[in-house]
Amino acid sequence: MDSNYTKIFSGNFILAQGIINQLKEVGIVPIIKDESESGRLAGFGSAIQGNQEIYVHSDELEKAKPIVQEVLKT
Repeated sequence: MDSNYTKIFSGNFILAQGIINQLKEVGIVPIIKDESESGRLAGFGSAIQGNQEIYVHSDELEKAKPIVQEVLKT
C-alpha cells in the first residue's frame, strides 16, 4: 500500500514542536505520530517522553524540507 505522506523528522518532543509550529505557519498541516502518547491513551504508557515522527503530504515535501533544516540548525 503506497502512502502519500513522507516522514521528514523523527526525534524528541521539543524539536518536533518547533518544526510543527513552523510548518503550520506556512500552511503545511503535518501528521504527528507519537507512540508513547498512543500507548498512554490506551493505558500502556510510561512516564518517559518518546520520540515523535512528523509526516507531510508528498505535494508539500519540497516546501517542508528547508523548514526542518532551519529548525534543526537553531
